[in-house]
Amino acid sequence: MATVVKKIKLQIPGGKATPAPPVGTALGPAGVNIGQFVTQFNDATKDKMGVVLPVELSVYDDRSFTFVVKVSPASRLILAAAGLEKGSAKAPKKVGTLTKAQVTAIATEKMPDLNAESQEAAERVIIGTARSMGVEVK
Repeated sequence: MATVVKKIKLQIPGGKATPAPPVGTALGPAGVNIGQFVTQFNDATKDKMGVVLPVELSVYDDRSFTFVVKVSPASRLILAAAGLEKGSAKAPKKVGTLTKAQVTAIATEKMPDLNAESQEAAERVIIGTARSMGVEVK
């Protein structure tokens, strides 16, 4: 059984990984076949084209690898739902709004990656993230 020698975390747009930095510079020193990773990642994420996705890559001592694609960061989901480019630079300043239904949808989608016990707790996490970005929940 191969043992894990390195864990690498990246955030890459779905279906758009290339051997260029940041992917190449992170995987090269670990001895991973960059072309193989790029092909596998793009095939696995072609349905989420352009959405930034966190990836957790485990590199084994025989230079093989496995990776897990996580749900897009909560802040990206909030910006997409609110139709914004970016959040507020000064948090109390409101830059957009979300409905309770949008918060519920984001919390449901993000639930596997959150350490929340219930749907209600997950929604509170999303509301807190939105508030810190200057997005109001109505």
